[in-house]
Amino acid sequence: MQLAQQVKHLIKKEIILEWRSKYALNGVLLYVVSTVFVCYMSFQIIDKLTWNALFWIIMLFASINAIAKSFLQESKGRQLYIYTLVSPAALIIAKTIYNSLLMIVLTVIALAFYCMVFEPSKDIDIFMYLLAAVLGSLSFSTIFTMVSAIASKTGNGGMLMAILSFPIIIPVLIVLIKFAKNAMDGLDRSVSLDEIGLLAVINVIVMTVALLLFPYLWRD
Repeated sequence: MQLAQQVKHLIKKEIILEWRSKYALNGVLLYVVSTVFVCYMSFQIIDKLTWNALFWIIMLFASINAIAKSFLQESKGRQLYIYTLVSPAALIIAKTIYNSLLMIVLTVIALAFYCMVFEPSKDIDIFMYLLAAVLGSLSFSTIFTMVSAIASKTGNGGMLMAILSFPIIIPVLIVLIKFAKNAMDGLDRSVSLDEIGLLAVINVIVMTVALLLFPYLWRD
């Protein structure tokens, strides 16, 4: 079976499993809604800097909850069965694409609800902020999918995932907050080109490293 066909069937499998259980979708939506509500009850009104930082903190932990299950929930028997059917490259690509789609949907829903509860700045460039949210979803997905694959090979995957992802995700989060702040202030879109390019480069590097390392993890 060709790589594209394998990726297609694996993504279809992930969607079917998620549709049956709705674990990630319902769990993360509940987390986002409850967290935003608690923040609203605590702050009522917040300035735009806090608005921006708070949104990304919420989405950071939401993405961890949604993507951590990628490999950590897979049983040894299921991993062995998939090992006999597809290539490791197809598996890591399919997991990353599925997690990216899932996070984009969750982020758009979360941003819409967040804007309903906390009114955004009047100067905000909503298109650029939405672009920042989408790029942030892709960055979180690629990084946490790779780290989840590594952490799944240990006995304490949840703790190891947090430790491994910390030095990678912090620079990404700083770039995202700066990019989103430019959109919040309504600055010219050309100002954010450096941040867009940097996020794209980070995603390409992380995906390349995942494709190189995952076959060795897969054999273990």
